[in-house]
Amino acid sequence: MGEQEQLNRLVAFLHKSPTPFHAVSNMKSRLEEAGYQQLSEKASWQLQPGGQYFIIRNDASLVAWKMPKAKDLITSGFRMIGAHTDSPCLKVKPNPELHKHGYFQLGVEVYGGVLLGPWFDRDLSLAGRVSFQDEEGQLRQALIDFEKPIAVIPSLAIHLDREANSGRAINAQTFLPPILGQAGEKPDFRALLKQQIEREGAHVSQVLDYELSFYDTQPPGLVGLNDEFLTSARLDNLLSCFMGLEALLSSDLVEGQLLICTDHEEVGSMSASGAQGPLLDHLIERLLPDAENRARALAASMMISADNAHGIHPNFSDKHDANHGPLINQGPVIKLNANQRYATTDITSSMFRILAEQENVPVQEFVVRSDMACGSTIGPITSAEIGVKTLDIGVPQFAMHSIREMAGSQDVINTIKVLSRFYRAEQV
Repeated sequence: MGEQEQLNRLVAFLHKSPTPFHAVSNMKSRLEEAGYQQLSEKASWQLQPGGQYFIIRNDASLVAWKMPKAKDLITSGFRMIGAHTDSPCLKVKPNPELHKHGYFQLGVEVYGGVLLGPWFDRDLSLAGRVSFQDEEGQLRQALIDFEKPIAVIPSLAIHLDREANSGRAINAQTFLPPILGQAGEKPDFRALLKQQIEREGAHVSQVLDYELSFYDTQPPGLVGLNDEFLTSARLDNLLSCFMGLEALLSSDLVEGQLLICTDHEEVGSMSASGAQGPLLDHLIERLLPDAENRARALAASMMISADNAHGIHPNFSDKHDANHGPLINQGPVIKLNANQRYATTDITSSMFRILAEQENVPVQEFVVRSDMACGSTIGPITSAEIGVKTLDIGVPQFAMHSIREMAGSQDVINTIKVLSRFYRAEQV
């Protein structure tokens, strides 16, 4: 498989996945093309050795796995890779219509730790899931994507705010409502959604509710004199979802292999479809109903939590510990924190170093400055919830939580190699 082909597939995936709902739908398509079978959590399962399956919860979280052929799960356990499908963004409020001075705007709510400044003066579109009644009165859902630019959040001219470059606080309530157009009276947003759903092929009696977010329409791209950088929205953390899926689909069917991509990480993961919810625990209980067998299998398992890391920024190098500033395109980053904000232990990090060495891939480390707060991932949550040994790693990137982020193209290729090796590991 060519490296350029892999990067092209990544760019296409990012472009087609403006929301977690779309990301899961696209992952589902690839899994089905590879012969994976979707299972309903409501149904009884008849799993076969060598079988390939996946489940989806709330359209925004997905777990895919392979059942081992030659060994049982009790002794071999699972090789797990975890990531999250959500990214910081601006979500549309339930009663969003604003009509001021002849302009039609939508009220938005900030989802997660958004870096707000880059959202101004971008060509924005709108996507997500809509719940509606069809003509027979049945409750249905549809994924929609306006695709074309339909909105913008214009900056205030510097002539009217001479202190703008000296540091201005952004008021999320008053500064952020995007402008969608001009109107003589306040439009009905749900009527616009009805038109969009019907334009995409469904018949709608009435739109009920929705989960919609704005996104930047500029497509992902390879940037730099030698295409060494990847720039895109939602690299945190659709990049890790993609790398985990690539590794799963390319790995040999030897051991139990599992990929979990959950929603709501950016707001704490505490939901039915988040890492702090029961999704993974429920799955493992169904695969191994006997408590002792389940405990033995988890003791033989390992998870790699993949979530991007902070690369050292040449203009802001003082924000890093000098000995732990990862460089873009110098290899995946092992993330460590003494206060358990990351789940890495010396054992799990050593295992990862061995796997990377087998693939001739360099490895870096990230430790936050001792005088700064540290973010976290699904790693500590999953490790605590199911008791599996866990490692936190990530591709180094710039502009985390911006509307457009930046990572290294070679880091993507190298990290997929190590994750693929992990899935093939005889022992973890």
